[in-house]
Amino acid sequence: MKKLLLPLALLALPAALVAAPATNWVKRVVISPIGGHLMGNPAAKTKLVEYVSYTCSHCAHFVGEASDPLKTQYVKGGTVSVEVRNAVRDKYDLTAALLARCGTPARFMGNHEALFANQTAWMDQLETYDRDAQKPTDQIPALKDIGQKTGLYALMNKRGFTNAQLDACIADPQSMKQILAMTDDAWNKVKITGTPGFTVNGTRVEGSTWAILQAALPPVAR
Repeated sequence: MKKLLLPLALLALPAALVAAPATNWVKRVVISPIGGHLMGNPAAKTKLVEYVSYTCSHCAHFVGEASDPLKTQYVKGGTVSVEVRNAVRDKYDLTAALLARCGTPARFMGNHEALFANQTAWMDQLETYDRDAQKPTDQIPALKDIGQKTGLYALMNKRGFTNAQLDACIADPQSMKQILAMTDDAWNKVKITGTPGFTVNGTRVEGSTWAILQAALPPVAR
């Protein structure tokens, strides 16, 4: 009995017809040269930089309103990349910024959004803490004390981090260096006028709301 031999072109046809799955660029998060967390396609034509302060209520409102549409409508398909940078305003903001960087870069966006989503709760505890006269004076012990007594450590514990890991994040000299470099860049070089602040392809956006920022981004494909 003769074997039926099929042309190689026919054998290859089904594989050729199977399209490769589209890349979900939201899952790609890396640390930029200045220390920001960049989410998205590195070759995106539109590059958005967000400058945030974790003690800024306007930032919390912006992140709550803009995170989902930015990811689903702009970043996921690869047309826009988003880089989050710090514009630190005080020691409490610095504590939160150091904690947001705990874990791998892939953990950052979840940490970042959780800190803002729970901002009211830990800021309320912060007001009580601020009235306490007994505080460490050295920087790292002081930042650890803030984290432990304002609910920030408790919040990060729920995200799977131990207190020992959080202490290490607070004391990380590389993180501290990068946060301070981003802060200097934001206020003194980019010259943002407040937080949140934005640049799109290097041009500062005048305004701090999602509606204003969205108008500066490319139209969403329908």
